[in-house]
Amino acid sequence: MLNINFVPDDYIQNNESRRANLMYIVLFAVVMAALGGSFMTIKIRQRALGAKEKLVNAKLAHAQDAIKQFEDLQARRKAMMKTALTTAELIEPVPKSLLLASLTNNLPAGVSLLRLNLLQKEPRQVSRPVATSKYDKAQAAKAPASLPEISQEKLLETHIDIEGIAPSDRQVASYIECLSTSSLWNNVALVESKEVKIEDTTYRQFKLTAVLSKEVHLTKDDIERIRTRAENALRVF
Repeated sequence: MLNINFVPDDYIQNNESRRANLMYIVLFAVVMAALGGSFMTIKIRQRALGAKEKLVNAKLAHAQDAIKQFEDLQARRKAMMKTALTTAELIEPVPKSLLLASLTNNLPAGVSLLRLNLLQKEPRQVSRPVATSKYDKAQAAKAPASLPEISQEKLLETHIDIEGIAPSDRQVASYIECLSTSSLWNNVALVESKEVKIEDTTYRQFKLTAVLSKEVHLTKDDIERIRTRAENALRVF
């Protein structure tokens, strides 16, 4: 039996074309929807990453500020420590009242002080001899290349100029001997001794120099003993 198709071929082709176009459109829509979803997902992730980046940058900036403050505090601490050490080094190892008491206690009978001048000086630098022989050069090579740094405050020496009057040179010599035997003073020397008249009485006007010992260490008992002797000397005077 023959099958007779009464539908025209053009109609069938148009239907197939419409179905193919519809399928393409659906596929295109699915692809576009997938691309749009991927795009939106990427955008959301970018925003999330941007927010995280801002948060990390904010934390980093805060950490940098904290580090800078810490460095400033460390610099201030070092400056304060340096100032404190310098101040501690400049503090008098022996109070001036005790120095005056020591000078007064050692005064022989009839000797009076006219003027005291206390000042700090840098010690004289002693030049090292130049190594000429092989032995000297070998010893110089064994010496340490660098010495520990010493602050200028520790190198300062306390000098005192003493001016007074005495009945004779014997009292002046006795006073120099007393100061020389004291643990507070070094290099006691007579600078000048001349004759002067005060109200028709002849005296010896003298000038001395001395250096405060750097090795002196006074205890509380020493301080109290010096002050007691000074008070007694003032009462007798």
